[in-house]
Amino acid sequence: MYEKPLPVVDPESAPYWAALKERRLILKRCRDCGRHHFYPRALCPHCHSDALEWSDARGTGSIYSYTVARRPAGPAFKADPPYVVAVVELDEGARMMTNIVTDDVESVRIGQRVAVAFEAVTDEITLPKFKAA
Repeated sequence: MYEKPLPVVDPESAPYWAALKERRLILKRCRDCGRHHFYPRALCPHCHSDALEWSDARGTGSIYSYTVARRPAGPAFKADPPYVVAVVELDEGARMMTNIVTDDVESVRIGQRVAVAFEAVTDEITLPKFKAA
């Protein structure tokens, strides 16, 4: 049984979670300004248009920022430290917070190229994490 908190799947984000379960990363893209964004929402955060569509993402990008967590974020994370929490800038331009999967947290660097790694944590939820490309 998975003991960590799980995301809440709502109608706005359901297609995102369904795609992850299929091992695909999708993002919302604005048909008016052409920009991608993350997290899924009803309006474009760049131009406020509601002309949005889902599009497949390449699943690659670079580390924009990160930190190494050396203490657990609560009892459910007791076995995890040290681990990397990062903001990844996807090649499509959107940024997303995630974990970097690595055995060597000291090797992680800003600008490092990464690729999505899908982690099925329950039958219904797959999380997008990233590893060195």
